[in-house]
Amino acid sequence: MVKDFTVIDSHCHIYPEKIAAKAVGGTDNFYDIVSKCLGTTEDLVARGKKAGIDHFIVQSVATTPKQVKSINEFIAMSVKESNGLFTGLGTLHPDSENQRADVEHLVELSLKGIKLHPDIQQFAIDDERCIKIYELCEEFNLPVLMHTGDNRYDYSNPNRLLPVLKRFKNLTVIGAHFGGWSIWEDACKEYAGIPNFYVDCSSSLYAITPEAAKKVVRTYGAQHVLFATDYPMWDPSEEIERFLAIGLTKEENEMIFSKNVRKIFDIKL
Repeated sequence: MVKDFTVIDSHCHIYPEKIAAKAVGGTDNFYDIVSKCLGTTEDLVARGKKAGIDHFIVQSVATTPKQVKSINEFIAMSVKESNGLFTGLGTLHPDSENQRADVEHLVELSLKGIKLHPDIQQFAIDDERCIKIYELCEEFNLPVLMHTGDNRYDYSNPNRLLPVLKRFKNLTVIGAHFGGWSIWEDACKEYAGIPNFYVDCSSSLYAITPEAAKKVVRTYGAQHVLFATDYPMWDPSEEIERFLAIGLTKEENEMIFSKNVRKIFDIKL
């Protein structure tokens, strides 16, 4: 049962109330789904509490450079107002005129890492425009949570990420969706054994069987996997139920539910 564990949801998107419905609708259209959740901090906390989740890693994504500052300030404000429930990640955009200033600003805001979504932001992971981002994240010791995988596009598949992982060996990268949305089992064969690469299980368990998920987890090793819901795309209670159906050991669950992500982002509950 989830009450036996400390649970951290390592992948949650939140938006200001006035734009939440539009933002959620845009993601729904991109992935051809209908989200059950609202995308607001209040809804996330309520649903998370019901599911037994103790802490949340929150983020949003800038689709243009001019959104970076305001999004990072919104995430930082949400963290400050969460009474210790949230850890925040910043956003960056490869077309920003001053990446260093953007990174320094989000560090000043006490954001603990970066979230990138190559498919929605429309850049290839190994695009030269992104190299400065990785250099700065490595310099400032900022882990990068990155959407990975899509059989419709070639922005974030293993052929794009592997060169970056090999070049930036001191950069911690978390590949969302088991490292490859829609190409889950193929992706884990490419990435398994890379020491600076982790994955989360978000937006995956609805589509693959518990048996397939267990195989993916154990290919990576539980010490490289994080629990995540991809809120508001999926209801936290349903994702907890799907995860527990995998049937992992207590030790594996403890690592995936909280130990790994606490170590990556230095979270003290």
